[in-house]
Amino acid sequence: MKKKGIIMEIPFRGCATAIVTPMKGGAVDYGCLEGLVDRQIEAGVSALVPCGTTGEASTLCREEKRRIIKCTVKSAAGRVPVVAGCASTSTAIAASLAKDAQEAGAAAVLCLTPYYNRASEEGVYLHFKEVCESVCVPVIAYNVPKRTGVCIDTDTYERLCTIENFAGVKEASGNAGYVSRIAWRAGERMAIYSGSDELTAPLYALGASGVISVLSNIVPERMVELCRLCETGRVWEAARAQIALLPLAEALFSEVNPIPVKTALAKMGLCTDEMRLPLCKMKPDKAEKLFSVMRDMGLIG
Repeated sequence: MKKKGIIMEIPFRGCATAIVTPMKGGAVDYGCLEGLVDRQIEAGVSALVPCGTTGEASTLCREEKRRIIKCTVKSAAGRVPVVAGCASTSTAIAASLAKDAQEAGAAAVLCLTPYYNRASEEGVYLHFKEVCESVCVPVIAYNVPKRTGVCIDTDTYERLCTIENFAGVKEASGNAGYVSRIAWRAGERMAIYSGSDELTAPLYALGASGVISVLSNIVPERMVELCRLCETGRVWEAARAQIALLPLAEALFSEVNPIPVKTALAKMGLCTDEMRLPLCKMKPDKAEKLFSVMRDMGLIG
């Protein structure tokens, strides 16, 4: 059990990239993944998060997830921690995926709320409790009610903080008032990570430890710099950096993630824009708006 007021060592601070899963000919392109990992680490990110929403985890089989996590861990070579996604609507499956991730070398796991089942708060608590008890590594909850239909109650965080290896939350509700309540109830005993790129600076102001970012797939250096400005208390500069990234953030979420981010990476020549159904190619008009933003930022010619 945690002692009140004591923070367990959290997996990372700063910018972690929710990395895409590159594909070619219907299969995972592991060689390309290695290149993407190197690019991120060279840009200064603090951690990598494979097999999340951005990594199309819901379309990957269990063996592919194992291999992707192993590949990411091997490519990172100890330079940054790997925080692996372990999402399932079944608690037992989520726990087994967390075990797989631990065995593959992940430093922590990111566990989504139990979607579709619409669990009660007791069920949500028990879901995370079982995942935590299945592994020795830190467990980060992922709260994204827009996708799951479930939002973790603030009271539940206090209960979760009594579990030894519960480390924090990736918070993607988009509700700063809700994050304030989390910080008030449990902020001294767990890490809060922004799960919304456009709210990175505001959530830092509420005590966040970093961001799990989609934008950093495209502009890792700029997201790293934004986090650095926040961490060093340079509020005005952080606000300007945050606002400057808004057009790209909006373009990258003009269609369902990760369609736009893969489209952008393909335009930059970093991977293909191949995805698995039901995800499909970006609508041409929205793709052109994305490319226009990228040209304005000097990301493409």
